Amino acid sequence: MKVKRRMTVWGAAALLAALTIGSARAEESIRVTYAGSMGVVMDKALGPAFARVNHVQYQGQGEGAYGMARLLASRKIVADVFVSITPGPMRILKQAGLIDQAVPVASTSMVIAYNPRSPFAKALAASRAGGANPWWKVLLTPGLRFGRTDPAIDPQGQNIVFTLLLAQRYYGQPELAKQVLGEIENPQEVFADGGLLTRLEAGQVDASSGYESAVISAGLPYIALPDEINLSNPAYGQSWYDTVSFDLRDADGNVKTLRPQPLVFYAAVLKNAPDPTQARQFVDFALSSEGQALFKQNGYGPPKGGPLQ
Repeated sequence: MKVKRRMTVWGAAALLAALTIGSARAEESIRVTYAGSMGVVMDKALGPAFARVNHVQYQGQGEGAYGMARLLASRKIVADVFVSITPGPMRILKQAGLIDQAVPVASTSMVIAYNPRSPFAKALAASRAGGANPWWKVLLTPGLRFGRTDPAIDPQGQNIVFTLLLAQRYYGQPELAKQVLGEIENPQEVFADGGLLTRLEAGQVDASSGYESAVISAGLPYIALPDEINLSNPAYGQSWYDTVSFDLRDADGNVKTLRPQPLVFYAAVLKNAPDPTQARQFVDFALSSEGQALFKQNGYGPPKGGPLQ
């Protein structure tokens, strides 16, 4: 009788311990910050899949990659992982002593997205199919509203400038960038990274810049651009992409000359991560066959190049 009671007590203790451990695990979370264009793949695919496999809660936050990097560097926000496009934002964290390295996890290219209900959609679709009017001529149509992100805080905002500068050389149109974009900092065209495609879907703009990955994730039609101007092909780096640049004033009022960077997505574990173990596991998951399949399903290309040290 005593043995039976002892087993019952032990059984109750084991059950309590299991419940306690389960409760503790349920409270564990992974905090991932990312470039705003990655909202769909991070919050609807990669994040939930990782949470399911590792029995943790996923918390994601997206914003223009440079803006997010500065928030992390100033310690205004804290996260476990940062996923960015182009090396630039990662260099901010490196200088702030917050990362040792960043590894490539995916890639993409620049495209021109458009609203299928826009009055200009037919002309853009015809251009997409190889019609007489190229995409850049359609964008110059009076009344067409074009959207892009802020080059001061978001790599995509910089990349559309590079794309148009390359396009004016590629198509022999010396003023094309200014004709489409206006001034580099143009409040009438500039929107927050995470909200640009939402505005496009809502009809607030007719066409916009976009990463192929994010546009496919959003299910929007788009015009693919030649490798010579879409910033996707490292083979054109020194010989072609590096021939364009533009000046931009930073937050401190200093003028900096900006040049194209490869459209590669990098992931890094932050040194002040609340849960560095989960952070490392998240990066590993992004590089796993399952993680890469999720990237591919959402329109992303494979990783390119090596780690940023």
